[in-house]
Amino acid sequence: MTRAERYRHGLQVLERIDGEVGQKVVDSLADTSPELGHQIVAWAFGDIYDRPELPPRDRQLVTLGVLAALGGCEPQLAVHINAALNVGLAPAEIAEAFLHSAVYCGMPRAINATLVAKQVFAERGLLPVTNVS
Repeated sequence: MTRAERYRHGLQVLERIDGEVGQKVVDSLADTSPELGHQIVAWAFGDIYDRPELPPRDRQLVTLGVLAALGGCEPQLAVHINAALNVGLAPAEIAEAFLHSAVYCGMPRAINATLVAKQVFAERGLLPVTNVS
């Protein structure tokens, strides 16, 4: 694929997973690092997110765990919590993923991630979260 084709393909994947929230991230980079925005679309979404070995739901669970573990990624975490909801994860599953992450990345990071999830859930009218079990 050409550079332009990779970008167009990545935009389709970005729209399917992140919706307008993902495009806002790319747009926010346009005046500072348009190449970073291009790479997010063409490489991250066009090449990586669209690989068939993991379904989008599983990719988002991995992404949420990594962002929670890294800490300091709250803006990106909000984007990916929205994406996780878009690809079929339930709020209770997202909350459970952050509870599980506390074992590996610690309580402060799990709490911070959960509070970002709470904000996203509130914005989408998904509070209170009800457990599946």
